[in-house]
Amino acid sequence: MNVIQSNYKRRETYHVTIEHSILFECALGIAAITNKPLLDTLEKKDWPTGSFSPALRQELATVEKNNTWKSLLQLLHQESFQTLQQFTDFIDHLPEEQLKFICLPYLGESFQEKRAEASKGQDQSIHYLKKEVEDHPFFAEYISFISSTDPIKLKTHLQTVMNEWYEAVIQPEEQTAVLERDHRAKEKMLANMEPEAFIEWATGGIQYPAEPSVYRVLLIPHMTYRPWNVEADLEGTKVFYYPVSNDSLHSNDPYTPDQFVVQKYKALGDEVRLKIIKYLFEQERTLQELTGLLEMGKSTIHHHLKMLKAARIVESSHSTYRLKKQTIDMMGAELEQFLGRK
Repeated sequence: MNVIQSNYKRRETYHVTIEHSILFECALGIAAITNKPLLDTLEKKDWPTGSFSPALRQELATVEKNNTWKSLLQLLHQESFQTLQQFTDFIDHLPEEQLKFICLPYLGESFQEKRAEASKGQDQSIHYLKKEVEDHPFFAEYISFISSTDPIKLKTHLQTVMNEWYEAVIQPEEQTAVLERDHRAKEKMLANMEPEAFIEWATGGIQYPAEPSVYRVLLIPHMTYRPWNVEADLEGTKVFYYPVSNDSLHSNDPYTPDQFVVQKYKALGDEVRLKIIKYLFEQERTLQELTGLLEMGKSTIHHHLKMLKAARIVESSHSTYRLKKQTIDMMGAELEQFLGRK
């Protein structure tokens, strides 16, 4: 059968943008300090808790109970705020229903009507949204809180916790320059890489294929949550708050390479591991196949594969190992950036 194609099916794709703001660092710091199970895994250990005011302690307790750090991040994405005062004024002038609509999580285009109804206090829509997110760690309780809380109290809480945290933590450290350096470095790399490869490189391993209704991926650097990435969804946009690189943190020493780069080159600095790379370049292979090809014990091969996986050069699923060719391709560009070559 002969068919004449009269339609055009475009591959789903997205464009990448990078933004930075000390206000995002402020909100992520509030999120980090109130996430008690995660605190021990963070690189940052020297929280100035001894200088926290009673007001800040009280507001942080509210954040920990109700996860209102989510509200702060949602609100920060509404405009490009240059100062904390602009942000708190924006909150102050928001109509009550609009405040709640913004704070409620974005669950997808098909749920926007229910989100709007929930922001008006409609019980049926609130229950509908809660049912939809029942598998999420905290969204159901968060939706209940945002939908039922007094908007004036919510505004006061969000303004106070941001002001108090900014004064206690952000101002004494003032690390805007670190965010700016990382932003510039990422912009340079973005110009020479495909979007999906760049996302994986910038986030240290996240593979984000294009998906329907997502037209933009927004990257925001942070120091507070290192080494973790934080993901979020906005209308038409996927957000990754990613950890700044070691290069950006230690810019005074241009001869100190990023540890991710060091880890990759160390992983390649072994004859057996280079053989494994070549075998996996040819095709995906199981541990049993690699053991036979290299004529070595399983425990030895498994050790080498573990090092390659830690460097994000190799990945596995269902006992099959495959080479992450994009990682290999990016190593040259990473070395060029370290050397300072254009």
